[in-house]
Amino acid sequence: MGGFWHPECFSCHACKLPITDYEFSMSGNRRYHKSCYKELHHPRCDVCKNFIPPNSAGLIEYRAHPFWLQKYCPSHERDGTPRCCSCQRMESVDAKYLLLDDGRKLCLECLDSAIMDTHECQPLYVEIQEFYEGLHMKIEQQIPMLLVERQALNEAMEGEKNGHHHLPETRGLCLSEEQTIPTISRRPRIGAGYQLIDVITEPFRLIRHCEVTAILVLYGLPRLLTGSILAHEMMHAWLRLKGYGNLRPEVEEGICQVLAHMWLDSEMYADSGNDGASSSSSSSSSSSSSPSSSSSSKKGKRSDFEKKLGKYFKHQIESDSSSAYGDGFRQGNQAVLKYGLRRTLDHIRMTGSFPY
Repeated sequence: MGGFWHPECFSCHACKLPITDYEFSMSGNRRYHKSCYKELHHPRCDVCKNFIPPNSAGLIEYRAHPFWLQKYCPSHERDGTPRCCSCQRMESVDAKYLLLDDGRKLCLECLDSAIMDTHECQPLYVEIQEFYEGLHMKIEQQIPMLLVERQALNEAMEGEKNGHHHLPETRGLCLSEEQTIPTISRRPRIGAGYQLIDVITEPFRLIRHCEVTAILVLYGLPRLLTGSILAHEMMHAWLRLKGYGNLRPEVEEGICQVLAHMWLDSEMYADSGNDGASSSSSSSSSSSSSPSSSSSSKKGKRSDFEKKLGKYFKHQIESDSSSAYGDGFRQGNQAVLKYGLRRTLDHIRMTGSFPY
């Protein structure tokens, strides 16, 4: 400091009170009580709201969600702190997540647009069908679509001979076997303690009339995530019904992820008022993907959070690290951007691989 001070003048820049402690903190030429400096500059955990403790080396170490930038203590990855099953944000001490009957938790922002039963999901299913029709990929067969609980989805997956599954959590399935599936028939209610109650299911017998018997989707997910899962699973159905045969996982899952990403992109494009260029494969594949854009307004104006949620779901697809879903999407998206969707699909039919 190199100077002399009256005791009352040697004060903290934050609280303006005199500094009487032997130790104090400096930032530039500004003086702080150590407690005031910590309050201003020491990072707090967004989950427990406490100061993030130093590690064994004395350094401040924390984790941060790559999209939401939620900062949290490393210990929360091991102490059972719940995450939202949709946006993957951790439940903080000042937030209350809804407990679904199958053990998943859903934040209230994602709950706002969540689809909870099969009947409620039918208009969205029609929108996805219109999206495919706009791409000249209409599916003529009437394929049942059912919203189901996690246990029913896992049991159906065990009974299915075909398909590749994205572990640890499968959220959609395109079935080709005859099964009886318990589907959610009525929107559950929220009971005490933010717990879902009155989950009513009824058995639905699937009969094999073609190569696809049903599309199953996990219930309780936001509309945009549910729609992207439907777009993905409908591409599985389209490939089977068009006789594409047994494709390698990175090709089949990759092109299915491309269609999910295209649908999300069309929804985001509609939200922007069509005043910007579309950045994904949908911009180069076909200008006829507009039916989904126009129909997205049926849900009404989206909240700022739902718009950001759509960007997050796109980010998840784009940054997926798995070979089938992640690398497959990036290869497929690059092919569609370069050659268009139709030529890419023709090449897959002929060679079983993406064009380069």
